[in-house]
Amino acid sequence: MTKVAETDFFILNCLNEGVYAAIAKPGKGAWSNAGFVDLGEEVLVFDSFSTPSAGFELRRYAENITGKRVKYLINSHYHGDHVFGNQAFEDTTIISTSLTKKLFMEKNVIGNLENEIDETKKYLNNLKFQIENSQEQIIQDSLTNQFNEMSMVLVDLPRLKLVLPTVIFEERLIVEGSKRKVELHCLGGGHTPSDTFMYLPEEKIVFMGDLVTENLHLPIFNPDEYISILNQVKEMDIITFVPGHGNIGNREQLISLERYILFLINSSLSALENNHTIDTYVSGFITPKEWTEWKGVNGIKNNLTSIYNFYSKANSTKE
Repeated sequence: MTKVAETDFFILNCLNEGVYAAIAKPGKGAWSNAGFVDLGEEVLVFDSFSTPSAGFELRRYAENITGKRVKYLINSHYHGDHVFGNQAFEDTTIISTSLTKKLFMEKNVIGNLENEIDETKKYLNNLKFQIENSQEQIIQDSLTNQFNEMSMVLVDLPRLKLVLPTVIFEERLIVEGSKRKVELHCLGGGHTPSDTFMYLPEEKIVFMGDLVTENLHLPIFNPDEYISILNQVKEMDIITFVPGHGNIGNREQLISLERYILFLINSSLSALENNHTIDTYVSGFITPKEWTEWKGVNGIKNNLTSIYNFYSKANSTKE
């Protein structure tokens, strides 16, 4: 891995000849990681960052470094920090699963611009209040990063245009160029209802989107599917992991996240088995030392709640 450039938004690393990972600089307007791959005659980009400004910067570097035009953009999932830069790639083929496209249309809606700006300012003021009143340093740091990132979104909001995927797939899609091929996989929904990752089999590199992150209490949509996805990825021949947030890593990132999710699953199932209410469970929970330094605006509590509710609902359905 070699650092090849640094911009206001990201640090660009070369992972292999023609394979680049753009690692977001905290609080600067990229928010999540992205990357691009030289396919031979054209370039494929994975995720587009959280602002048009960062998206255009990513495209500029992708085309300047490779000397080729971007032909494809992959959206790993619908969250804004991965797709709000799509307009920088409006003239390319934007690819996602059909469910990601549907969620993009439903969840990412920009109404009246003045109202959007007002709502964003209110949200930022609320974050500022939380920062000032937070007693935990790790939560305070997480809230501060959220504030900085949303401030950058606010700056770009007047020119933000939501650009939807144009080509959809379901479980697997191979994009092949004259130089290399990439595999797109969707094994279900763990972080969101539909999560895509990109695998380069020859280089043994994977761009995981938010299915793998570094030391982050990322939201968990379906814990069972999440574990299933991670188990299937473990069986693949992979050396280098590019997480959705955090530094480039290896298999240990996946194993660490798997351990975290399994712990939350077992803890929630135990609470339900012992008839603990959600309030009793969450308020009495003591975070194990292994995860006390993980970031996230709500710490571990959101995932405690969502996983408890997931299994509570599943049990109700069985009955």
